[in-house]
Amino acid sequence: MDVQRVFRMPFATVYPLYVAKAGKKGRTPAEVDEVIRWLTGYTAAGLAKQVARKVDFETFFREAPAMNPKAALVTGVVCGVRVEEVADPLMRDIRRLDKLVDELAKGRPMAKILRT
Repeated sequence: MDVQRVFRMPFATVYPLYVAKAGKKGRTPAEVDEVIRWLTGYTAAGLAKQVARKVDFETFFREAPAMNPKAALVTGVVCGVRVEEVADPLMRDIRRLDKLVDELAKGRPMAKILRT
């Protein structure tokens, strides 16, 4: 996989895919936003701004106000790769976000997704 290509991918391109994936299982866009904000520390307005600016994943995570200290608790397999074993920190954060959206789409309770 060309990780640089993934890093340059606009977050705004993937965001609607996250919403659609969760929506197919009855989850709301607000729940997707909550999961993203939990991981990254963005406010609702900050997240909307990043989507509107069409920043790439690298910028999205670099400008994140504060990664959640519980992010390390997000473990498991995404696309055949164990999240906790991904060496590159940015790719690991992207995989964590993918994992959180997967858990949301699978109907996992929000309290468990947010590791509370």
